[in-house]
Amino acid sequence: MEEKEQFFLKIYNLGIIKFGDFTLKSGIISPIYIDFRPIASRPDLLIKLSDLLLHEVPYHTFELICGVPYAALPIATTLSLRSNIPLIIKRKENKGYGTKRMIEGIYKKGQNCLLIEDVITSGDSLLKTIIDIEKEGLIIKNILSILDREQGGIENIKKKGYHIRTLFCIGEVLKMLEKKHLLKKKEIHIIQFFQKNNFKNFQEKRISYEEKKEKISHPIGKKLLDITLKKKTNLIVSADLIYTTHILKLVNSIGDKICGLKLHVDIINDFSLSFITSLKKISIEKKFLLFEDRKFCDVGPTNSLQLHHGIHKISSWADIITVHVIAGSASIQNLNVPSNMGLITVSEMSSYGRLFDDNYIRKALNISLKNTKVIGTVAQRKVDDRLLLFTPGIHFSESKKNNKGNIYIHPNQAFEKNKSDFIIVGKAIYQSNNPKIAAEKYRNAGWKAYEKGL
Repeated sequence: MEEKEQFFLKIYNLGIIKFGDFTLKSGIISPIYIDFRPIASRPDLLIKLSDLLLHEVPYHTFELICGVPYAALPIATTLSLRSNIPLIIKRKENKGYGTKRMIEGIYKKGQNCLLIEDVITSGDSLLKTIIDIEKEGLIIKNILSILDREQGGIENIKKKGYHIRTLFCIGEVLKMLEKKHLLKKKEIHIIQFFQKNNFKNFQEKRISYEEKKEKISHPIGKKLLDITLKKKTNLIVSADLIYTTHILKLVNSIGDKICGLKLHVDIINDFSLSFITSLKKISIEKKFLLFEDRKFCDVGPTNSLQLHHGIHKISSWADIITVHVIAGSASIQNLNVPSNMGLITVSEMSSYGRLFDDNYIRKALNISLKNTKVIGTVAQRKVDDRLLLFTPGIHFSESKKNNKGNIYIHPNQAFEKNKSDFIIVGKAIYQSNNPKIAAEKYRNAGWKAYEKGL
């Protein structure tokens, strides 16, 4: 144990632990961020780390080594060199050219592969890597990690039947640093709070709508939260209907159950401004916001023309509009959005085979946070608390996939796992025999799931 402690003290001096306010890849908010990548610049420490990891598992139990991309790749490479066991490389995504392979290297089906991870939080990235490796016919029996954040990841991996070992746990590391007087008073206070609130559950509980309201600066975001709290509903209904009479009939029936109505006005056959006048009147009476799901995705000037002109004149009536940021941050900077209208970015969709990867999603979220007109984002994961999170693809049939390529998730999953703020339900309500009863069921499920997470 002393050898491991001495090693950790050396790598700690590289700045691998940072204190502050961080959103992890898993979506968990944490006052501590751990980054082992600086070790790659110290070959002596990289070799020592590899030797410590190799002591954790017998050589004869594996024939290949693979690192979870990309932070663990230098560690896996060094392990391969030290053990003389072949390395295979897992890509994060298919590049779309060349061999288009997800796993690079020389290997045969049936070989055992040792998997290397740097930090385990939820274990999601590790499980994704395992799936891709096992698709190639390789066998995963042993997994090694440098550090366990003690936030449920190890348990998740073990439940899947894998053997996993870690060199360090966050609790023992923080205690050691405190004992060695290497932390500032503020950092010690963070650690004590971390320990008091249990490592596993720290910051996994969602914040309340009241707390969220303090973090949201845009008036439309605050208004949506006010409606949500007053009506006790986080349900947004997607009315993908093509006739105005059907839409008006639907909202008259379910208006009391929802906080927002999502439209695609460009699919309405008999659209008119008189329809908008009627719809706006109902939304005011029944207290819900109008949400035009236009998904602007062009360059800024074109987006602006589509927002303010044409037969729909969206900027004259919509409370909220959706935008893609695939064209970059400039595409939504100069839209002349009215003060009583908020933007929602689309960071990730609910469709099967979507092309959104972690890199794109991270960039989309950064753009969202920097634009004062953005109130939130559409995604399938936990996001920064300064954004409202809207989750589409909601259905009581959990993990259901329809023949149109959509993937559905249960309201409980949206709130418990993704820490969603609002669920978006479409066909399950407007195609039901009784939309009012169906809307109440989803409203009730969404509100209970929200309260359970507090």
